[in-house]
Amino acid sequence: MGSSSLIILLFGPPGCGKGTQGRLIVEWLKNKIPSISTGDLLRAEMAAKTPLGLEAQAIITAGGLVPDALVNKMLAARTTQPDCSSGFMLDGYPRTVEQAEYLDELVAARNLPAPIVIHLDAPAHVLLGRMVSRRMCSQCGQMYNILSKRPRVTGRCDDDGAPLIVRKDDREDVIRERLRTYEQVTRPVLNHYPSDRYFQISGDRSSPYIFEEITHILESVGGNCK
Repeated sequence: MGSSSLIILLFGPPGCGKGTQGRLIVEWLKNKIPSISTGDLLRAEMAAKTPLGLEAQAIITAGGLVPDALVNKMLAARTTQPDCSSGFMLDGYPRTVEQAEYLDELVAARNLPAPIVIHLDAPAHVLLGRMVSRRMCSQCGQMYNILSKRPRVTGRCDDDGAPLIVRKDDREDVIRERLRTYEQVTRPVLNHYPSDRYFQISGDRSSPYIFEEITHILESVGGNCK
């Protein structure tokens, strides 16, 4: 990786649409960079039974939180893979100031460009309304939203007809706790980044509008990122 590579950090509270925008960004960049989420990273390491994965599995099984140092090691290993040769996009990392400081060191050691920070923000009541309206197919995992993406038959998946369920993560009490945690732990990370690389976008607009804003930012700051 060199000066022509691109590093994007995608920030935002639960329910802000990071997953959707992340997929659109990767497609827009013609899959030149991968989108890496810490959740996927953990699951992949545990599934592959790597030493790091086994260590994380033991901590999670015991009811603990995977420490920064372990997540940092996984990220360092993942970003040396061939698909990261032109850069990468991180979703959900850095989650703490300590992780942000580690990423600074990693970027400097590998002579990489400073990350472009895209922050999708939205009021808590919007996020809450969006997430309690989500439904998931109990069979295939397809996601619906009773406000914005309704199934053709109420309560049934369009693809396989299986019943739709409310995920545990989408219960109101769980959502409020996740939003509280985000405010306390992750929002301070945003202050870590210089203003000329940090861009806040209103996450309660339509998905196409948000995506257009993101592409304008990447074209103006990322240089020849396509």
